[in-house]
Amino acid sequence: MIATPRPDETAPATRTLWRPTGPEELALVEASGWRAWPPRLPDQPIFYPVLNEDYAIRIARDWNVPASGVGHVTRFEIEADFAERYPVRRAGGETILELWVPAEELAEFNRHIVGRIELVRSFHPPQGS
Repeated sequence: MIATPRPDETAPATRTLWRPTGPEELALVEASGWRAWPPRLPDQPIFYPVLNEDYAIRIARDWNVPASGVGHVTRFEIEADFAERYPVRRAGGETILELWVPAEELAEFNRHIVGRIELVRSFHPPQGS
């Protein structure tokens, strides 16, 4: 019989989010010890992680690569109860969903990340382009 550890009953329930990102933002996440998103720039009033990996892949591959030469997909867990305070916005089709976090609340948002932000995929320009 294989014993499986019991879940920590004191740990909060979490929600998985993804974030497509370019190399500059990823470097700042790495500098945080993979624990926090950097402050938004003045012209970026919203931080918007996305609700599914497929949408994050499309942004990283189709937008970040042409814009900055590489696109990354990250994944992280956020306390589910805390995440509920932010509206989910549909940015297109049925699965194109984003969580909208006001820039001025990003430091508080970061305090509710559970564990580390993970780099799960990277995209580069096709060879010969």
